[in-house]
Amino acid sequence: MSALGEGVLNWDTDGTVLSVEQKQFYEKNGYLLIRNCVPSYELERHKRRFREVCEGKNVPPTMTVMKDVTIAKSEFVSGEKAITKLQDFQDDPVLFDYCQYKGVVDVVKDLIGTKKSNLLAMHTMLINKPPDSGKLTSRHPMHQDLYYFPFRPADFICCAWTAMERINRANGCLVVVPGTHKGTLLAHDYPKWEGGVNKAYHGIQDYDPSTPRLHVEMEAGDTVFFHPILIHGSGANRTDGFRKAISCHYANDDLCRYIDVRNSVQELVSNEVIEIAKKRLRKKGVDPDSFQIDYAVSDKSFISYLFKTRVWTHVQIHENNKFQVKLK
Repeated sequence: MSALGEGVLNWDTDGTVLSVEQKQFYEKNGYLLIRNCVPSYELERHKRRFREVCEGKNVPPTMTVMKDVTIAKSEFVSGEKAITKLQDFQDDPVLFDYCQYKGVVDVVKDLIGTKKSNLLAMHTMLINKPPDSGKLTSRHPMHQDLYYFPFRPADFICCAWTAMERINRANGCLVVVPGTHKGTLLAHDYPKWEGGVNKAYHGIQDYDPSTPRLHVEMEAGDTVFFHPILIHGSGANRTDGFRKAISCHYANDDLCRYIDVRNSVQELVSNEVIEIAKKRLRKKGVDPDSFQIDYAVSDKSFISYLFKTRVWTHVQIHENNKFQVKLK
């Protein structure tokens, strides 16, 4: 294993743009670590809001609240200890402030655009990695984030991943394989691990665990920015405490467009996402084969999204700006 080296960069002044050397490091390695990018008072706000969500307070219906596979069906674990991840918090004003924080956005614009670029927050997460139960389910297999995204080009997508507390090898820090962002998107599937694997935690098929990698140890507020094809993962949390991080994947809206993932290495996860969506609709008493949503009929990008991602097989426009849509 190699030690983390020159990829550690210091954040000095709010609004600072990256140097040529910093951009070159990202282009060469596929990641960039910036110290003290997000202040502690912002992280404390997000922690408080996370605790509120765990208590069921004002949870947006669009947010996904997840549990570890080993505790998902337990009646004896509740509150903050039961929730291991929040996804899709774009409709939560406190948590979404992270995605709009200037110190983060400035860096992202420098990596995948310009100061005038329009960015979209495409995927949001707050990860509360639990102490491992002994079955190693708290680890995340080596993977590439682009596997989950039906849009391109990859070079104009970037993840910002911020430590909310000290993160090291003991509690399951990120590991990265520098330079792998220059490769291609590989086939993924659930790893054949004993003890179970969390939902949608796909990993690269036939990945060689002896491949040299870097452990990215971080302090609270440190933020690593990385390319969606970069191979990365995280280890098990072997401590008694939880390990929190918050992240957002950004896309340059001026350049990125949705693609059709049928008959590609992404089809497996695409089908799984569709089944998850159907299950959520059924829980709400909604027929997943036919339901209505509000959206401006004039929004061509949304209509294009419906067809290009093939999530829907039928779209019929009704009065009052409603779509009648059918899931695949």
